Amino acid sequence: MAQTHFGFQNVDEQEKARKVRGVFDSVASRYDIMNDLMSMGLHRAWKAYTVAVAQIKPGHQVLDIAGGTGDLARAFAPLVGPEGCVVHTDINETMLRTGRDRLLDAGLALPTTTCDAEKLPFRSETFDRVSVAFGLRNMTHKELALAEMCRVLKPGGRLLVLEFSKVAEPLRKPYDWYSLNVLPLMGKLVAGDADSYRYLAESIRMHPDQQTLKAMMKTAGFGHVDVHNLTAGVVALHVGIKC
Repeated sequence: MAQTHFGFQNVDEQEKARKVRGVFDSVASRYDIMNDLMSMGLHRAWKAYTVAVAQIKPGHQVLDIAGGTGDLARAFAPLVGPEGCVVHTDINETMLRTGRDRLLDAGLALPTTTCDAEKLPFRSETFDRVSVAFGLRNMTHKELALAEMCRVLKPGGRLLVLEFSKVAEPLRKPYDWYSLNVLPLMGKLVAGDADSYRYLAESIRMHPDQQTLKAMMKTAGFGHVDVHNLTAGVVALHVGIKC
């Protein structure tokens, strides 16, 4: 059976899917609180920037992949207006339920469905925008997921990938120490789960850097890809435009 990485471990591909599901089953109820603590609130600014760069217009059809607790879907919904549609998806049912409940609490009844980004259940050229925030690094076959995202986009449509990336020097060493030591401790104290947050920190190290991900997106079919480094490269927003 093919091997892949789960954090710093090598595991069977099917085992990774099970382990990732277990991580997000564990963290779903405290996910938003932990995001605020881990990023010192910066994740809100990163997502707001993503929404601005998306340039969503009334009537647009938008697909939010790995949408989790629904931050991006909630921001996109008023922009598409009554003529448009935002589809909120995640492969993890626990995260999806948490996000759906938050959206309903905000007065938004959006289409919500469980789906695997590597096998999207949508027709080709359906969406004007596709987004994935902090989800791509957990996917086993990133190249398949990117190709699927390209497939379901209309020509001229945009893919927005917001993800942790390679931090600029001289911040890399202190950032590594913080994420590999402080984040698991935070997870233990706040969420009662150090191991899941240790995986999340390790998964950042295993994710492709800015230029590698840009090349992967071009290989997947995007004719033009811009890279926006945020917070010295702690996070990067990759914007791919389908030809």
